[in-house]
Amino acid sequence: MKFLNPYAEIEMHKNHLPHWQQGEAFVFATWRLADSIPQSRLSEWMELRTAWLRHHQQPWDEETEQQYHKRFSRKLDEWLDEGCGACVLKVPSTAAIVANALLHFDRERYELESYVVMPNHVHVLFRPLEKHKLEDIIKSWKGFTAREINKVLGTRGTLWQSDYWDRLIRNERHLFKCREYIRKNPIKAKLCEGQFLLFEKEHG
Repeated sequence: MKFLNPYAEIEMHKNHLPHWQQGEAFVFATWRLADSIPQSRLSEWMELRTAWLRHHQQPWDEETEQQYHKRFSRKLDEWLDEGCGACVLKVPSTAAIVANALLHFDRERYELESYVVMPNHVHVLFRPLEKHKLEDIIKSWKGFTAREINKVLGTRGTLWQSDYWDRLIRNERHLFKCREYIRKNPIKAKLCEGQFLLFEKEHG
């Protein structure tokens, strides 16, 4: 398995948020529907996060990463799990579009470890393969699924947020914790069977 090497070069790509890739190292990525968090909440969160990041340059050690998630990721997850917005991914046919897109190039462009399609967001744990770029993989997922879901719903316009969140996986323990988080997210959000889609790679 390939994890973050803190002593090796890390490739950075920046949209609204910074994104980090180190070859084929595992990545935990999250993106959400555009209407899933009220803009007033998100603007304040982004302002506080930007100020904190100025003083905490990545890559982080384990303690700094825990501080970040306690301050910022936890709050974001709480808001997403409240189920704000139209939650169009709660519909099985639209959730299946996302799940099928994630599986389509598995073991060709990337290797999936686990994912969950929630009513208004998606978590994916995977590693890019060969020279495939993180931003290209996620752009492909979001672009294809937005077009197909809009067709199914008979709608137009923006479906997903313009960016996504990601973090590199440090070691096997970190990988296990992310798998566990994905597995428990539907329970934490008090979802019923049929309101989410969960995938976990089987290890022999």
